[in-house]
Amino acid sequence: MTADLSQLVKAYDVRGVVPDQWDETLAELFGAAFVQVTGADAIVTGHDMRPSSPGLSRAFARGAAARGVDVTEIGLCSTDQLYYASGAFGLAGAMFTASHNPAQYNGIKMCRPGAAPVGQDTGLAEIRELVESWMDSGAPTSDATPGTITQRDTLEDYSAHLRGLVDLTSIRPLKVVVDAGNGMGGHTVPTVFAGLPLTLVPMYFELDGTFPNHEANPLDPANIVDLQKRVREEDADLGIAFDGDADRCFVVDERGEPVSPSAITALVAARELARHGGKGTVIHNLITSWSVPEVVRENGGTPVRTRVGHSFIKAEMATSGAIFGGEHSAHYYFKDFWNADTGMLAALHVLAALGGQEGTLSALVDQYDRYAGSGEINSTVDDQAGRLAAIRTEYEGREGITLDELDGLTVSATDWWFNVRPSNTEPLLRLNAEARDEPTMAKVRDEALAIIRG
Repeated sequence: MTADLSQLVKAYDVRGVVPDQWDETLAELFGAAFVQVTGADAIVTGHDMRPSSPGLSRAFARGAAARGVDVTEIGLCSTDQLYYASGAFGLAGAMFTASHNPAQYNGIKMCRPGAAPVGQDTGLAEIRELVESWMDSGAPTSDATPGTITQRDTLEDYSAHLRGLVDLTSIRPLKVVVDAGNGMGGHTVPTVFAGLPLTLVPMYFELDGTFPNHEANPLDPANIVDLQKRVREEDADLGIAFDGDADRCFVVDERGEPVSPSAITALVAARELARHGGKGTVIHNLITSWSVPEVVRENGGTPVRTRVGHSFIKAEMATSGAIFGGEHSAHYYFKDFWNADTGMLAALHVLAALGGQEGTLSALVDQYDRYAGSGEINSTVDDQAGRLAAIRTEYEGREGITLDELDGLTVSATDWWFNVRPSNTEPLLRLNAEARDEPTMAKVRDEALAIIRG
């Protein structure tokens, strides 16, 4: 097929509509290019529950095996289960998923051995160039003896690894509602939670890549309405929602109220610092709450602020030896999980923290949720650079105001801050604002939006 790889190969992964933008023929070329760029002699692959995933994954395996590489297929899995296999086996890996995108999409998340990410600056650009050069003629014939393709089940080993990192055996009994969104959480949660003192109330655990109940994107408030209602109906202690490939988790408290991912980041950071003797570096991106670096310092740690995006978090974790990292998008990264992100491990930390004391989740997270935040607000603009320049002009030189351009533009005062970042793929500016109280936050948010949309 003739494909526009500029629309298919993103900053961190491959993602597009099947079969309009890519198909199994192209997946086979990606498999061949992946092993050539990484130099791997063996790889591991996995896939989610989308109808196109098994065929795309097998085509990728064929492309790799044709170049002399042995392929271990772990089949249906969550993205963090693929990262587990990459880390535990020391293999480069490829996960076939489009995360929370609609059913017609699919994609590939690739990594080197030890779950090290493959992004634009770490091999993805080279993979794209090879695939583009081969699209008309096919991949060149290899002299190597074709590799083998074998299957291996890793779900039990993955679950045991996670449970070995968080002890839940002595917590008080908890009732937890889990919304898997018909995604891979329905595959992993029953095994990970098995034997723990938890009463599990499952929602949408049936694997269905057409997402018949709601989008598998828990950051959109519309997609957690069912979970919130069920938590209240069941008088549950908390609710957990996973995205489509189950690498992100979102939490609601016993009242059905959403818990800020920044509060979860702070809670898990405190627990990870305690595990490491009150010492260690914790990474947070620049749109997480002020609460995160405060809690890290209070617990003896060193906070490090980064740009938004998993490649920046993972790179900084590797450089600094950080023990944990969190993003406001509900991605959580652990040194003990090869610096990779795993929503399941974050969920286990929340369950352990709640079950280790007698109070409610809302009371527990109060200490970690200290400020009023706007959430991310997207605005369609014709001139991203011009609008950012207008914001700079408005605030530059004001007394008590600082500006920085680590990622987009961050404007800070003593009692508030906001960040405006351009989207890499759409004509959007993304605003996040926070203040010490709700009226101040609303004022700052509305002032910024007036300039953005002006």
